[in-house]
Amino acid sequence: MAELLHDAGHIVGHAALDTLKILPFLFLTYLIMEFLEHRAGERVERAIARAGKMGPVIGALLGLLPQCGFSAAAAGLFSGRVITVGTLLAVFLATSDEMIAVFLGAGLSLRTVLAVLAVKFAVAALGGFLADALFRGKQRDMQMEDLCQAEGCHCEKGILRSALHHALHITLFVLAVNLVLGALLHFVSAEQLAVWLAGVPVLGQAVAALVGLIPNCAASVAIATLYARGVLSAGAMLAGLLTGAGVGLLVLFRTNKRARENLIFTAVLLGIGIAVGCLLDYTGLAALLQL
Repeated sequence: MAELLHDAGHIVGHAALDTLKILPFLFLTYLIMEFLEHRAGERVERAIARAGKMGPVIGALLGLLPQCGFSAAAAGLFSGRVITVGTLLAVFLATSDEMIAVFLGAGLSLRTVLAVLAVKFAVAALGGFLADALFRGKQRDMQMEDLCQAEGCHCEKGILRSALHHALHITLFVLAVNLVLGALLHFVSAEQLAVWLAGVPVLGQAVAALVGLIPNCAASVAIATLYARGVLSAGAMLAGLLTGAGVGLLVLFRTNKRARENLIFTAVLLGIGIAVGCLLDYTGLAALLQL
């Protein structure tokens, strides 16, 4: 009984900590969105749209920072149509969660870490530009009012209160999912999932990419650790880290009510991860990059 209570406390503690990390990002995101929708006017929205042409580069750079909050923030901004799908994709592909800390802690050289970051940045920026080119003209105007209606928010009571309302709603949802995932990963870890099929050609990269989709920092920790131990190939490692965007996907599915759009986005993210992983492993590029 004592052991069960200890495990439950461990799961709840980790879930709460992981969830609290994104709350400031979500609050700031919705505060910006509320301001743009209710105070800034069309001129500022047009300026944001023009700046969006370089969005994938900015998104890729932000995603490289060792945190998981930007992916959650980007999902909210995309749902309100403040950023483009290419910028969102760039943030997700570049996000690494705990990768840098795990690599450095495991004794990998700084050159290797920088090479991984360079590959992630290049793939993220290129993927973002291609997505924007393919879906140009399909972006809709800002739709903060849709989010307000879905969340039952009383925006007329002030942007601060409304932003906090949105942020807390999403945070509670993320906490609930983190609790469930934490319980599952307590019995079957992300590390075990990756090891089972890591040595199978193509399937190894696919499994790593699927593990990366788990909306929890445990996925990036497991993938980075397995690569540092020599269990995963460079391609499988990149496949998993490219798809791993922390709780970003979770926030996207919660805030963007167009399920088909979310599923297509997830499939593209997964496809890019697997394709890049296979390219690195089966063409010798990994050796050239010294990964």
